Formats: sequence, C-alpha cells, structure tokens
Amino acid sequence: MDIRHLRYFLVLAEELHFGHAARRLLISQPPLSVSIRQLEESIGARLFERSHQQVRLTDAGQALIPAARALIAGMNTAMEQVRDISNGVTGHLRVGFVGALLYQGLPALLQRFQQQRPGLRLSLLELNTREQLSDLLHGGLDVGFVHHCQLPAGIAARRFSRDRIALCLPQQHPLAGQPKVGLTQLRGEHFVVFSRALSPFYYDRIQSLLLAASIDADARCEARHWLSVIALVAKGFGVALVPASLEHAAMAGVTFVQLDCAVTQSEGWCVWKKDDPRPLLAALTAMLPPHLAEDGERGQ
Repeated sequence: MDIRHLRYFLVLAEELHFGHAARRLLISQPPLSVSIRQLEESIGARLFERSHQQVRLTDAGQALIPAARALIAGMNTAMEQVRDISNGVTGHLRVGFVGALLYQGLPALLQRFQQQRPGLRLSLLELNTREQLSDLLHGGLDVGFVHHCQLPAGIAARRFSRDRIALCLPQQHPLAGQPKVGLTQLRGEHFVVFSRALSPFYYDRIQSLLLAASIDADARCEARHWLSVIALVAKGFGVALVPASLEHAAMAGVTFVQLDCAVTQSEGWCVWKKDDPRPLLAALTAMLPPHLAEDGERGQ
C-alpha cells in the first residue's frame, strides 16, 4: 500500500468531490481517480460510492479514515526520528568513564549535550581505562573517557581535560600545612597507589616521578578507584599522588598540597572507534574543549 494513496483518500473523504480534492492535492482528476481505484483494489473493498451527482463514503471507507490517519501519523513520526538520528539530535550512546574525570568537567559536558538533545538516551558506566578500550573495540561502548594511555589500533582520541598532580595527605600529617611540597620530602613515606593492572600508564607515570626524586616508593596499598585511594589515605595507610581535581570530592580526613615540580600533569582523553560514522558521536566529540583538542588528537 502506497502512503500517497492514503493521503489522497483522506483528502477525498473530506471533500467528497474529485475535482475539489484534486485541486487541493495540486494534481489533475484522472491520477486521483486511478490512485483511489488502486487503493480499493489493494484493500479489497469499495471505499466510495460514485455517481454523477455525488461522492459518498461507504462503511468501509468510514472505517478506514482513523486507520489511515494513524498510519500517516506513524509514518511521519518514524521519518522524523530517522532524520533526528541522521542529524545527531537523538539516539542512544553508551559512555564509559574513569571516576577521576567526574571532577574534571565530564558531568557538565554530558548534561549540556543531553539538554541540547531531549530525545537522547545516555547510558553511563564507570570502567577503568583498560576496560573501556576493550569494550570500545568489541562493541560494548560507543565512547569512553579515560586517562592518558597507549591507544590500540582502531581507536581515535582527543584530549578532554588536563589536571595537575597533587599530594594527598592524612589531615594530621606534618606536611599538611605546607603551601608546596617537594617530592624529595616524601622519602620514607608509605604510598597508596592506583592499581597498575587497571591503569599501567598512570601507575608508571607516578613511579617515574618518584624515581626522578630518588624515591623507592613503598606501596603498601593498591586501589581500583581514586576515591578508594583517598579513603585509604584518610585512614592513615599512606600518602598518594593523585589528580588535584579530586579535592572537589570533599572527603573528610585528607588534605591536598601542591607539588613544586614542574611536570606534574594528569590528562583525560575522549576515545572512540575510528570507523564509527554516527553523527551523534561526532556531535559529542565536537563539544570537547577546543583549546585542549588543538594539540591533543591521536589516531584520527
């Protein structure tokens, strides 16, 4: 059944005059008559009684009116949804993230993206960097927000955030009141570290900073989440080098002190599959901070 036939039928049902209906449809009368006949043949029922004096609806024609309106409305809705998906206005994105980026602008970015697209459905899943990259490659995620890492083939990335690394101390630690602390002052301290199995790049980054200061870190505790790292520091299990933005977590029992070394940065990256063509994904990556993306694109 041609949807055009249903539109012609509804106009004729309103006008009950072939000439008037044809003028409304901006066509001549013969194509309208052919269209109505084809519709009747496809349904197997007569929709109009025709005479020289008048055109009137049959019972079958009366019954078709609400169904035809519903079919046309459904088709219009479906076409609108398809256009919205094509234009990146609606759809579904599965978003992975590492917990530390919740304090580096990620919630604001996703909320702004959602507000501009009321029909969008976002599914958020906290995963470490390694898990996100694996899920991207195997179709379990659409986009991820990870720590700086070595990218596997097939993954593109753009820098999302840049944060300095700070020293997290128990609140009663002797260095807690200092405006700045040198790494050499941490010799002999016990350290709480983020698990190397989950984020080898970040773990190695911290270890390289300590080794440069001739510190053989005594790592007594490894944690899977940054908030767990801070909680262990609060309980007195050691000190930690963490993204400074984690201070916004406002956890009791710890204090954050700036380091005096120059190269102490933590980076967050947005990652996705290179061959993913969806406009919705392109729209999200286009919202990433441009001043960070300019010199921070990889695998594109």
